[in-house]
Amino acid sequence: MSKLLEYLQRVVTDKASDLFLVAGGPICEKLEKRLQPISEDRAYPRDTENLIREIYQLAGRSIDRYLQQGDDDFSFSVAELARFRVNAYRQRGSMAAVVRVVSFEIPNWKSLGIPEQVMNLAAVDHGMVLVTGTAGSGKSTTQACVIDRINRTRECHIITLEDPIEYLHRDRKSIVSQREISIDTEDYPSALRACLRQAPDVILLGEMRDQATIHTAMTAAETGHLLIATLHTKGTVNTIDRIVDTFPSGQQDQIRVQLSMVLHTVVSQQLLPGTRGELVPAFEIMHMNSAIRSLIRDSKTHQIDNAIAAGGGEGMVTMDQSILALCKAGAITPETALSYADNPEQLRRRLG
Repeated sequence: MSKLLEYLQRVVTDKASDLFLVAGGPICEKLEKRLQPISEDRAYPRDTENLIREIYQLAGRSIDRYLQQGDDDFSFSVAELARFRVNAYRQRGSMAAVVRVVSFEIPNWKSLGIPEQVMNLAAVDHGMVLVTGTAGSGKSTTQACVIDRINRTRECHIITLEDPIEYLHRDRKSIVSQREISIDTEDYPSALRACLRQAPDVILLGEMRDQATIHTAMTAAETGHLLIATLHTKGTVNTIDRIVDTFPSGQQDQIRVQLSMVLHTVVSQQLLPGTRGELVPAFEIMHMNSAIRSLIRDSKTHQIDNAIAAGGGEGMVTMDQSILALCKAGAITPETALSYADNPEQLRRRLG
């Protein structure tokens, strides 16, 4: 067995999230947010180059783009082991990569701690649903679980646009077309425009990165499709502000109005260290109602947190309410709860 396959086998066996191939130190894995060496010796530039060239061979992918541009995103599978998502990059003139482990099977949403309110988004038939959070907060996994629920319960055409494809969906009740950016299509905006001519019912967008993608996504959601997308933002308010701020100031009023009409739900999540050493997800959930629509249109997003707190009867949850519930259930410690809370002083009083 090659060194690369040994390392991949090790991270899967240890249930680590990432493998780090970086010259200058040992090969490391990331286990519950901690880095752990898995090679005895320091890796030299020639070692990481050999490992990364082997990854490209396993993936059946040309290394030319990486050599020209200095970074590359793609995924590959090892039979009977796992699927892996790779970001290859250069650092200090040497080749390096971070390899994320992705299971072949769609994870069980209950075992991951995803609430029923989030899974119920699979019943939404039009509008925009955003899943947000910082890098590594589990957004892609939540998306995959919702898509899997749609696939098992509805007869529709699901199109996913991803960079790269992470979870593989087999057709159940639905037809699932999975397109990888730069392999199956040029970029997000052109893929999204083409997608609207492919009779989709549900569109999954791996990430809304730029103004063109966001604008086309909102248009798709306006025309009667369910569009599920991710954004690298923390919290609902930051998500809405980020979308609006992507556009020139002269267009922002129009975008606020359009967003207030097409947005259905924002789910914001983060992973917290649990009491048993595992990672526990906390979720903020905002569903649109007339009050929140008005706040978005009138550029009063700073008041949305209060509207979410008052919307418990409509299935809304603030991040601090979610963290408080986890703490009371014994899933996280009070110290963890306070360090991750949006309003620690208020949470401290509620913890007594």
